Amino acid sequence: MGHSTDLIRDIFKNAQLTPDIHMYPWARAYKVARELKNTFIYSLARTPEREDKFYWIAPIGHFKLGFIALSERDDIHIKNTQQAKSYKIAMQRNDFSTQTLMELGFNVVLTSDIQKSYNLLLAKKVDLIVDDPLFMRQMSDYLKLDPEYLKFVYKVDELTVDAYLAANKKTDINLVNALQKSFLQIKQRKGLAENH
Repeated sequence: MGHSTDLIRDIFKNAQLTPDIHMYPWARAYKVARELKNTFIYSLARTPEREDKFYWIAPIGHFKLGFIALSERDDIHIKNTQQAKSYKIAMQRNDFSTQTLMELGFNVVLTSDIQKSYNLLLAKKVDLIVDDPLFMRQMSDYLKLDPEYLKFVYKVDELTVDAYLAANKKTDINLVNALQKSFLQIKQRKGLAENH
């Protein structure tokens, strides 16, 4: 599951708690985290629109999102965000990047999770998807693709944001406080960077 999951496990363990981690399609994970008390979600982009909807426990990563295409598509040239509007883009429902690009006037094909967006790209049903270059490499490995099969085309500045472990607003405040304290202890012990 990766570095973020390891950090989450460490945060819970240090707080003497045991997480019950489940993977869901993003739209479902977001809905569950919004509706069920004592539910946590990660890696959630911290945006002004979401600020009051969750308790923000700990920064666990940083997204530098942009457009990804098939490497064979030498016809795709993007020098600014506006140029990307002419391409068909698959994006995930309830993802901050989808909301941001739709506010900028993009028309997108909505999917329930990032893997479905990748599947549409691989099936050549869309021109682009949005992801972080590090996650693109992880997804390439997961899908058993040649590392050169996909290319990161253009970084979208509006889609650079910190990712957090967050909790439903009905979560027991004692759990929230214990996890925040645990994260600070781990950060101090490991000398983690200020943002991560």
